[in-house]
Parts: sequence; structure tokens; C-alpha cells
Amino acid sequence: MSFLQDPSFFTMGMWSIGAGALGAAALALFLANTDVFLPKPQKATLEYLEDIDLKTLEKEPVAFKAKALWENNGAVIMAVRRPGCFLCREEAADLSSLKPKLDELGIPLYAVVKEHVKTEVKDFQPYFKGEIFLDEKKKFYGPERRKMMFMGFVRLGVWYNFFRARSGGFSGNLEGEGFILGGVFVVGPGKQGILLEHREKEFGDKVNLVSVLEAAKKIKPQTSASEKK
Repeated sequence: MSFLQDPSFFTMGMWSIGAGALGAAALALFLANTDVFLPKPQKATLEYLEDIDLKTLEKEPVAFKAKALWENNGAVIMAVRRPGCFLCREEAADLSSLKPKLDELGIPLYAVVKEHVKTEVKDFQPYFKGEIFLDEKKKFYGPERRKMMFMGFVRLGVWYNFFRARSGGFSGNLEGEGFILGGVFVVGPGKQGILLEHREKEFGDKVNLVSVLEAAKKIKPQTSASEKK
């Protein structure tokens, strides 16, 4: 057993352990930057969205079904992950840049939040040019809610998104729940259905604005019975 007393044997063993640990860390980092372990979104149905309960953010909230948002003219709707998040504020500003074109098409722009914390919604409104409602049951974040926890902070895409938003002058805070991933919907009136469903795959995964506008242009506003005659 004299080889156990050999310093070179001990050094080689420690080097092997270190190399193994380094290899495992590299593999974990690689896998974290693929989509292998990302939660897969379950597509929403129109029936699911229509039945969602929403509330206004007034002192005396008014409750209503989500279908009221799009039943006549359709709508573009952002499910905000966290109003205080600078990445969410960036996406809100991007969507708001489409507001003039959406107004020309007669299509409203809305947002839903999953909680009403302090002044977070009020502070978010300068970035978002549409009405905002409360989705207490977090239905717009389903049908199966997806979370990105601390794995998000080792994803290169997330760090790129951080840099992009910071470079664009956006800032934020850490108030509220921010792990449940959000998204963007374009919904047509009546039974026209969901024309676009973007589910955030990681922090700062923004919807493509060209796709939003293309989907919005497919919306066919409802015509009343008197107009059809």
C-alpha cells in the first residue's frame, strides 16, 4: 500500500476529481442553455381564454369575463410576467409602439397582471399604452403555468436580453412574483379564435412585433345584424 503514500498519486487523484467536477459543471451549463429542460407550453383554446375572470384596477373593481376584451373588435393582449421587471417594461414599450397602427385597424391593446403590488402597475403604465386588468387566478399564464427559476440566470440568452434592455435605458425593481412566465396573444372577435400565441420561454423572450401586426391584420371585426342587412 506504499503507493498511497506517493504524493504524485494523491495529486493525480485530486486532479481527476477536479476535472470530473469541471466536466460535470460544463455539461450542466451546456444543457441549461438548450431548450431540453425548458417547460413546454400547453396551447390555450379560445374557450379557455373566454372564461377567464378579470377585474379592473379601480378602487371598486369591476369583474368581467375576458371575452369582453375581444368579442367585437379582437385584441392584442400582453400577459405581464412582472410589472417592475425591466425586461417586461421593454416588451411593453415595444408593443406600445404598434399602438398607432392598431388604432388604425380598430384593434385595442390590453395587458393583464397577476398581482397588484404597491404602485407597480401605476409605474408600469408609462411603458404600456393600453388598459391593464387583474388576472388573480393567473389563467392567462396557463393552461399549465410554467416557471423559470434560477436556471434563467445561467442562460446566455437571458444575459443577452438583460444587456439589450439595459442598453435601451430600461430599469426596474424586484417587487412581486417574477418566475411565472408570461406571453402575448392576438385574438380575433367572436369565434375567429387565437391568431397568435407567444409564450415566453425565458426571461426577456419578446414577441416578434412583425408577427403581432400580421396577426392583427387578419382580424375581421364583428358586424351587427343590422349591418348585414
